Amino acid sequence: MSAPFHTSRLLVATPSVEGEVFGRSVVLLLHHDDEGAQGVVLNKPLAAPVESVLPGWQKVVTAPPVLFQGGPVSTSSALGLVTVPGDAAEPLGVKRLFGSIGLVDLDVPTPVVEAELAGMRIFAGYAGWDAGQLENEIARGDWYLVDAEVADPFTHDPEGLWRRVLRRQRDNLAFVASYPADPSLN
Repeated sequence: MSAPFHTSRLLVATPSVEGEVFGRSVVLLLHHDDEGAQGVVLNKPLAAPVESVLPGWQKVVTAPPVLFQGGPVSTSSALGLVTVPGDAAEPLGVKRLFGSIGLVDLDVPTPVVEAELAGMRIFAGYAGWDAGQLENEIARGDWYLVDAEVADPFTHDPEGLWRRVLRRQRDNLAFVASYPADPSLN
Protein backbone atom coordinates (compact mmCIF):
# COMPACT_ATOMS: atom_id res chain seq x y z
CA MET A 1 0.00 0.00 0.00
CA SER A 2 1.46 3.36 -0.97
CA ALA A 3 1.50 6.44 1.23
CA PRO A 4 -1.10 9.15 0.62
CA PHE A 5 -0.05 11.99 -1.61
CA HIS A 6 -0.44 15.59 -0.52
CA THR A 7 -0.54 17.70 -3.69
CA SER A 8 -2.37 21.01 -3.01
CA ARG A 9 -1.89 20.84 0.77
CA LEU A 10 0.31 22.99 2.99
CA LEU A 11 3.38 21.93 4.90
CA VAL A 12 3.80 24.15 7.95
CA ALA A 13 7.21 23.95 9.61
CA THR A 14 7.09 22.87 13.24
CA PRO A 15 8.89 25.15 15.72
CA SER A 16 11.81 22.68 15.76
CA VAL A 17 12.63 23.38 12.10
CA GLU A 18 15.33 26.02 11.82
CA GLY A 19 17.13 27.81 9.05
CA GLU A 20 16.56 30.77 6.80
CA VAL A 21 14.59 28.88 4.15
CA PHE A 22 12.44 26.46 6.15
CA GLY A 23 12.27 27.97 9.65
CA ARG A 24 8.60 28.98 10.22
CA SER A 25 7.88 28.31 6.56
CA VAL A 26 4.60 27.49 4.86
CA VAL A 27 5.05 25.37 1.74
CA LEU A 28 2.37 24.76 -0.87
CA LEU A 29 2.84 21.30 -2.37
CA LEU A 30 2.53 21.64 -6.13
CA HIS A 31 3.18 17.98 -6.84
CA HIS A 32 3.60 14.82 -4.75
CA ASP A 33 3.81 11.23 -5.92
CA ASP A 34 5.92 8.04 -5.52
CA GLU A 35 8.91 9.78 -7.09
CA GLY A 36 9.01 12.75 -4.72
CA ALA A 37 7.47 16.15 -4.10
CA GLN A 38 7.87 19.75 -5.18
CA GLY A 39 6.48 22.89 -3.64
CA VAL A 40 7.11 26.56 -3.01
CA VAL A 41 7.68 28.40 0.26
CA LEU A 42 4.88 30.98 0.40
CA ASN A 43 6.06 33.26 3.17
CA LYS A 44 9.66 34.27 2.43
CA PRO A 45 9.69 37.53 0.44
CA LEU A 46 13.04 38.71 -0.84
CA ALA A 47 14.21 42.31 -1.19
CA ALA A 48 14.47 42.07 -4.99
CA PRO A 49 11.62 43.83 -6.82
CA VAL A 50 10.01 41.78 -9.59
CA GLU A 51 10.71 44.55 -12.11
CA SER A 52 14.48 44.19 -11.58
CA VAL A 53 14.39 40.56 -12.70
CA LEU A 54 11.28 40.19 -14.87
CA PRO A 55 10.27 43.60 -16.26
CA GLY A 56 6.60 43.81 -17.16
CA TRP A 57 5.39 41.33 -14.56
CA GLN A 58 5.45 43.82 -11.63
CA LYS A 59 2.03 45.17 -12.65
CA VAL A 60 0.57 41.65 -12.62
CA VAL A 61 1.94 40.23 -9.35
CA THR A 62 0.03 40.35 -6.11
CA ALA A 63 1.47 42.81 -3.56
CA PRO A 64 4.12 42.96 -2.32
CA PRO A 65 5.70 43.20 -5.81
CA VAL A 66 8.91 41.37 -4.87
CA LEU A 67 10.37 37.97 -5.63
CA PHE A 68 9.82 35.23 -3.07
CA GLN A 69 12.30 32.56 -2.04
CA GLY A 70 10.48 29.45 -3.24
CA GLY A 71 13.05 27.08 -1.80
CA PRO A 72 16.67 26.05 -1.98
CA VAL A 73 16.48 24.20 -5.34
CA SER A 74 17.23 26.00 -8.63
CA THR A 75 17.34 29.47 -7.07
CA SER A 76 18.55 31.04 -10.31
CA SER A 77 15.29 30.12 -12.05
CA ALA A 78 11.89 31.75 -11.59
CA LEU A 79 8.49 30.12 -11.24
CA GLY A 80 5.23 32.04 -11.67
CA LEU A 81 2.39 30.71 -9.50
CA VAL A 82 -1.05 31.99 -10.46
CA THR A 83 -4.69 31.60 -9.64
CA VAL A 84 -7.17 31.46 -12.48
CA PRO A 85 -10.77 32.10 -11.46
CA GLY A 86 -13.62 29.93 -12.64
CA ASP A 87 -13.69 26.56 -14.32
CA ALA A 88 -12.87 27.73 -17.84
CA ALA A 89 -10.08 26.11 -19.82
CA GLU A 90 -6.59 27.18 -18.83
CA PRO A 91 -5.57 30.44 -20.50
CA LEU A 92 -2.78 30.52 -23.06
CA GLY A 93 0.54 30.37 -21.20
CA VAL A 94 -0.92 28.82 -18.03
CA LYS A 95 -0.80 25.19 -16.91
CA ARG A 96 -3.36 24.36 -14.19
CA LEU A 97 -1.97 22.18 -11.43
CA PHE A 98 -5.04 21.75 -9.20
CA GLY A 99 -8.19 23.75 -8.57
CA SER A 100 -7.58 27.35 -9.57
CA ILE A 101 -3.79 27.12 -9.02
CA GLY A 102 -1.45 26.97 -12.00
CA LEU A 103 1.95 27.92 -13.33
CA VAL A 104 2.41 30.69 -15.87
CA ASP A 105 5.05 30.62 -18.57
CA LEU A 106 7.11 33.72 -17.75
CA ASP A 107 8.28 33.92 -21.37
CA VAL A 108 4.73 34.68 -22.53
CA PRO A 109 4.10 38.44 -22.90
CA THR A 110 2.18 39.74 -19.88
CA PRO A 111 -0.72 41.19 -21.94
CA VAL A 112 -1.54 37.65 -23.12
CA VAL A 113 -2.33 36.39 -19.60
CA GLU A 114 -2.80 39.31 -17.22
CA ALA A 115 -6.57 39.67 -17.74
CA GLU A 116 -7.04 35.95 -16.97
CA LEU A 117 -5.31 35.96 -13.57
CA ALA A 118 -6.76 36.72 -10.16
CA GLY A 119 -3.43 36.43 -8.34
CA MET A 120 0.23 35.90 -9.12
CA ARG A 121 3.48 35.46 -7.27
CA ILE A 122 6.99 34.86 -8.62
CA PHE A 123 9.34 32.53 -6.78
CA ALA A 124 13.09 32.13 -7.09
CA GLY A 125 13.66 28.41 -6.78
CA TYR A 126 11.49 25.73 -5.23
CA ALA A 127 11.51 23.09 -2.51
CA GLY A 128 12.04 19.50 -3.58
CA TRP A 129 12.08 16.09 -1.93
CA ASP A 130 13.24 12.74 -3.31
CA ALA A 131 11.05 9.63 -3.12
CA GLY A 132 10.13 8.96 0.50
CA GLN A 133 12.03 11.97 1.86
CA LEU A 134 8.99 14.14 2.57
CA GLU A 135 7.09 11.24 4.14
CA ASN A 136 10.07 10.66 6.47
CA GLU A 137 10.22 14.36 7.42
CA ILE A 138 6.47 14.38 8.19
CA ALA A 139 6.79 11.17 10.27
CA ARG A 140 9.78 12.67 12.14
CA GLY A 141 7.64 15.66 13.10
CA ASP A 142 9.27 18.37 10.96
CA TRP A 143 6.02 19.38 9.25
CA TYR A 144 2.37 19.85 10.08
CA LEU A 145 0.23 18.89 7.10
CA VAL A 146 -2.90 21.06 6.74
CA ASP A 147 -5.39 22.12 4.10
CA ALA A 148 -4.63 25.20 2.03
CA GLU A 149 -7.06 28.05 1.47
CA VAL A 150 -7.34 29.76 -1.91
CA ALA A 151 -5.81 33.03 -0.69
CA ASP A 152 -2.77 31.48 1.08
CA PRO A 153 -0.33 31.65 -1.87
CA PHE A 154 -1.21 35.30 -2.57
CA THR A 155 -1.53 36.78 0.90
CA HIS A 156 -0.70 40.47 1.27
CA ASP A 157 0.95 39.66 4.63
CA PRO A 158 3.33 36.77 3.89
CA GLU A 159 5.31 37.22 7.12
CA GLY A 160 2.15 36.53 9.16
CA LEU A 161 1.11 33.44 7.17
CA TRP A 162 2.74 30.85 9.47
CA ARG A 163 0.76 32.08 12.49
CA ARG A 164 -2.49 32.57 10.55
CA VAL A 165 -2.44 29.08 9.06
CA LEU A 166 -1.81 27.52 12.46
CA ARG A 167 -4.35 29.73 14.23
CA ARG A 168 -7.19 28.63 11.92
CA GLN A 169 -6.69 24.93 12.72
CA ARG A 170 -9.46 23.35 14.80
CA ASP A 171 -7.21 21.27 17.03
CA ASN A 172 -4.18 21.77 19.26
CA LEU A 173 -2.20 23.15 16.32
CA ALA A 174 -3.92 26.49 16.89
CA PHE A 175 -1.91 26.82 20.11
CA VAL A 176 1.39 26.43 18.22
CA ALA A 177 0.71 29.79 16.54
CA SER A 178 1.72 31.49 19.78
CA TYR A 179 5.01 29.59 20.08
CA PRO A 180 7.75 32.23 20.42
CA ALA A 181 10.36 32.57 17.68
CA ASP A 182 13.05 32.29 20.36
CA PRO A 183 11.78 30.25 23.33
CA SER A 184 14.87 31.18 25.40
CA LEU A 185 13.50 34.74 25.63
CA ASN A 186 10.42 33.58 27.57
